[in-house]
Parts: sequence; C-alpha cells; structure tokens
Amino acid sequence: MSINVEWTIDDVAARFVEAAKTARRLPPDRSPGYASAWPALQRMAIDLGIQSGEDRKLRTPPSSAAVVRMLETNRWVQWLDQDLRHLVWMRADRRDWQEICRRFGCDRTTAWRRWKKALQIVADQLTDDYK
Repeated sequence: MSINVEWTIDDVAARFVEAAKTARRLPPDRSPGYASAWPALQRMAIDLGIQSGEDRKLRTPPSSAAVVRMLETNRWVQWLDQDLRHLVWMRADRRDWQEICRRFGCDRTTAWRRWKKALQIVADQLTDDYK
C-alpha cells in the first residue's frame, strides 16, 4: 500500500521558513574545553543593544518535533545546486529580495523564478519519494 502525498511549492516554502525559525531558536553552541578562564562579565544594556525600557526577549528552545522537521528539511537541500541552496535559505530567513538580487547579481523576477524552480525541484523529489 503506497501513500500518495502531493507536495506543493507552498508546503516546501513553509517547511524551509519553519526550519530557519527553529535554527534561530536553538541554544548557542558552547563546545566544552574552549571556555575562557576570565570571569564572566556583567554586560550593560547599552552593550547588548537594548534600548531603555525594553527587555530582551527570552527565546524558548524548539520542541524535539520541530528539530526533527528542521533536520529533515536540511537534508532536502542536497537535491539543489549550491546557489539555489543559498537562495532558498536566504528567502526562508526572510531576507529582502533586494539583498538576494545583490547577492546573485540578477533582477527580482529572475531571483523569484529561480527560487520557485528550487522549491519545485524539492517538491517533485518529495512527491516522488512518497509514491
């Protein structure tokens, strides 16, 4: 019995956005053995870029299911060329089209078409995997 799942471009784009958000919510990597012998410094709010009256947002760590989906999404980029990988992740990270166009040296329409093509490649591969 085969499961017939049809992946769309919107589904794939949503998963990349979720993966980027999950990656931002992960705790910073603090490798053991590379700690400083200096005592921890108490930073002032101005050093941290906090304006007066505003508190820093405390990030809650992502759920284990979100991390599993992020890792699955990370494996999808193996089906894309390196430039398309960068394009997909930049867009998932909500970068402006203008910044993306500067990075790739093309106009907005071309960047958008390449982004859609990359998402379609992933969607087609996922749909084929579930057939």
